[in-house]
Amino acid sequence: MKKQEAIYREILYQSIEKKEFNLTQSELSKKLGISLSNINLVVKKLALIGALKINPRNFHILNIKKILLLWASLRNIEKDIIYRARINLPVKEIERLMPNITFTAYTAYKYAFDDIPSDYSEIYVYCSEQELEEIKKRIAKLKTGENNPNFFVLKKDNLLKLYDKLPLSQIFVDLWNLKEWYAHEFLSSFEEKLNQGEDKA
Repeated sequence: MKKQEAIYREILYQSIEKKEFNLTQSELSKKLGISLSNINLVVKKLALIGALKINPRNFHILNIKKILLLWASLRNIEKDIIYRARINLPVKEIERLMPNITFTAYTAYKYAFDDIPSDYSEIYVYCSEQELEEIKKRIAKLKTGENNPNFFVLKKDNLLKLYDKLPLSQIFVDLWNLKEWYAHEFLSSFEEKLNQGEDKA
């Protein structure tokens, strides 16, 4: 994942989960380990589209949805896939087979909101190389294949360790980049939930 995406994620995490709409560039730089020049480029870009307002000592987030959609348009989930397979089991059984890893997309939405807008057939997870080896061991005795895959492993970026659980914005942009028709159902429901709190910004 690109540095600018990590910056978008942190800004969105602070505004969506933490309800913090006033941030400083130095705080972002220190937390993410990303240079102030890179932070500044992203902040200026977001200011140009009216997603935030730059003040003398901080910046104020004005429009969460604009930031989400900008990041979603840049996200390339296909490039982050490091393993894919067809596991001939129901989705719930595959999810139960997994070690303590980070789900995204449909499964992550289900756990975050205790809701399923539509049935789904694919599972997406973030994991390290070590976690991937554990997954391969767990599915080794199952009937698997490479055609029509329904299980996808995404490379876990190092900055994900900063969060206790996958940020909601990451789930949103990952869903945005999926091809399955029911991704739209999840996104529509997601946007409704986000809109309920957006006026607080």
